[in-house]
Amino acid sequence: MKKIQPLIKWIGFFLIGIAGFLSIAQAQDLHQKLSLNEAISAALANNKTIRLAGLDERIAQANFNQTQAVFLPQVDLSYTAMSTNSPLNAFGFKLQQRSITQNDFNPALLNHPGATPDYMAQLEVKQPLLNIDMLYMRKGAEKQTEVYRFKTQRTKEYITFETTKAFLQLQLAYQAEKVLAEAGQTARAVFKYTDDHFKQVLIQKSDVLNARVHVTTVERNLAKARSGILNASDYLSLLMGRPAGIIYNLNDEPQPALPIADSTQKVFAARSDFMAMQKAIEASGLMIKSGQMSYLPKLNAFGNFQYNDSRLAGFGANAYLVGIQLSWNIFNGNKTKHVIATQKLERDKLTMQLAQQTDQSQLELDKAYRDLSDARFEMAQDRAAIEQAGEALRILQNRYQQGLINTTDVLTADTQLSQLKFSLAQAQFTANVTSAYIKLLTATTTK
Repeated sequence: MKKIQPLIKWIGFFLIGIAGFLSIAQAQDLHQKLSLNEAISAALANNKTIRLAGLDERIAQANFNQTQAVFLPQVDLSYTAMSTNSPLNAFGFKLQQRSITQNDFNPALLNHPGATPDYMAQLEVKQPLLNIDMLYMRKGAEKQTEVYRFKTQRTKEYITFETTKAFLQLQLAYQAEKVLAEAGQTARAVFKYTDDHFKQVLIQKSDVLNARVHVTTVERNLAKARSGILNASDYLSLLMGRPAGIIYNLNDEPQPALPIADSTQKVFAARSDFMAMQKAIEASGLMIKSGQMSYLPKLNAFGNFQYNDSRLAGFGANAYLVGIQLSWNIFNGNKTKHVIATQKLERDKLTMQLAQQTDQSQLELDKAYRDLSDARFEMAQDRAAIEQAGEALRILQNRYQQGLINTTDVLTADTQLSQLKFSLAQAQFTANVTSAYIKLLTATTTK
């Protein structure tokens, strides 16, 4: 028994070591390095919204492929078993089977035939020749594939913007954590100094309480900032098609160059969402043309080949029928007329929506450039103010240690410095997001 106990103890230490190693490995898995380019690439490859847009594009292509029926024949093969005692049909069955005899003209048999079977194998073929309305409908379906292709492109551009914005939000959360962590160090140092002097009966208890409240406030805000890191990481995971729960550590990247504010910049007509609407207008015009062409005659060929026999699986007699049909729907109760009128109104609606969307985008672009200019100015002001507030805090701390000012002055200066640092981070975030939004508004695509 004494020999077994050391072994059990060794196994216990071994299992504890394994558990510790697994917990460390799991913690490492929960933290991953991430750059903006990596986030965008992952989002473009795995985002579910982009995949849905791709499926819509494939559906439109499949609908276009259905219009191949305009050129290709339709072929039906059937086998039918029938039995009748109808005088007309019974005599017809025998004619199709080519089994008529002299006795079949007996009036008694003609008027009162017995059960007459017929087994018919038939091959039917229909070949479109000239259907101009269907040709225009096919062209309209082809335009629809272009509509969804441009929609997919715009979805990718939007997801790129959303991923950039989420990455910048995570960056802002880390900056907020850093600012609050620095403020926490200062607040705890002030509290320790205040508490020590209170114990020496050099300052009042209210100063200690104010310092403690300040530490608590900073710690509460720091906890919120860390929750913001988790929330931003989860949103990035959603955009990249990854499971939630991963905490992303950001690679140190240089800040992107901000575009120069240009109030004369215009949105481009070649933007993918504008192109999608333009192609939809063109598709609507082709559908109107298809409706107009439906007034014209249609030319189609048809034919069938069949076997008839009185026995199951018999192929005793064969016959064929071929022909060409010219059909013309002269009047259908004004249905086509009103359908065309509706389609024209829908096309006019799309045209107006495109003009409205262009004006709205131009308005947003002008506002974005103004917001960018404001953010630049705010960043410059905050940098100068931070330098001044930092120097003011340093002076106040020295005077506080000399007993020349009270605790509230130091805490107020520390809070002001933290607010200015966060204001600078917020202004930088606003400038970067606005820059990405300007890129989204001014994106172009090739036809």
